[in-house]
Amino acid sequence: MAPHGDQVAQTMTTQELAARLGTKESPVVVDVREPDEFASWSIPGSVNIPVAAVEKNLDKLRNGEVVVVCASGRRSTLVTEQLRGAGIGVRNLLGGMGAWADTYDHVTFSAASATVVQIRRRGKGCLSYVVGANGEALVIDPTAELEEYLSIAKENGWTIRHIVDTHLHADHFSGARALREATGATLYLSKAEPYAYEFAPLSGDDAIQVGGDAGVTVRAIAAPGHTEGSTIYLLENAVVFTGDILFVDGIGRPDLADKADLFAQHLYDTLHNVILELPDEVQVCPGHYGDNVSVLPDTPVSAKLGTLRGYEPFSFDRDHFVTWATSRASVRPPNYQEIILSNLGRRELSDQERHDLEMGPNRCSL
Repeated sequence: MAPHGDQVAQTMTTQELAARLGTKESPVVVDVREPDEFASWSIPGSVNIPVAAVEKNLDKLRNGEVVVVCASGRRSTLVTEQLRGAGIGVRNLLGGMGAWADTYDHVTFSAASATVVQIRRRGKGCLSYVVGANGEALVIDPTAELEEYLSIAKENGWTIRHIVDTHLHADHFSGARALREATGATLYLSKAEPYAYEFAPLSGDDAIQVGGDAGVTVRAIAAPGHTEGSTIYLLENAVVFTGDILFVDGIGRPDLADKADLFAQHLYDTLHNVILELPDEVQVCPGHYGDNVSVLPDTPVSAKLGTLRGYEPFSFDRDHFVTWATSRASVRPPNYQEIILSNLGRRELSDQERHDLEMGPNRCSL
């Protein structure tokens, strides 16, 4: 049952919080979980005051609006009541971190003659995109929440004709197959990844025409390094969708620790021979962002390539880069192994199993 009356004044939804973070209306987010829980995954900008320490920190919470969060809402409900009793303006975040994991928002911008919608999954730092032109749409890296993409297409009068994943995802479930089934669109994937279902294979430098001859061209360019099948998508030399190869705050990591040296070699070549060959004015739209990236309601998470050329690793020679990258590679966590098998079409999981496996942050950046 939805909260009513006085309960509403005491609560905040994760959607409301997402819309206010990074703005002048941003509240103080107090995470009352234990330090180890907070350290593993938290809302960017939040402060950790465990339940047992709240009483002695009351004076620190008397300026401005406070929003309390925990894992699911039980502990935060108790702390909200405690703070209200102390005369502090406070609201409880409904659903806690579990709800934050499934919170989305989006921002729209123009590029070339296309309209691009960036969909942000705030609790995971996942970015996906809908590129629309002349009544058609291409969806890049859809998550399993299909309604996000279906509703955007409907609102803009687009028919989803094309779907792609930039790579085999390990930290979250891909919605590409399910979106294909829901729309009848063509699903394009790299043939370098061992998917166990049918798709239209990409050979390394293919073109996807969105909106027919009067629309826009999106080039699929092989970009191995994060995974063997990593592919970037270049929209008319205006926007490059880099997946987990290049972020606005770092570089993608080699995704297999036991093949880190080989993947790092490929990553070096992709960065220097593909990405850095593009013009400075190309807008980089990545597949993830980290905790240090400001996410604003009306601004896409992106950067001009020219502003990213100053990354220190770009100045490393090949040997230095490979040593640097491999030293930061790690063994995939067990939940990543399960997610990969599902995304390959090799393992069926229940909705609860999928939800549990996705909990936590992404770890794709070096």
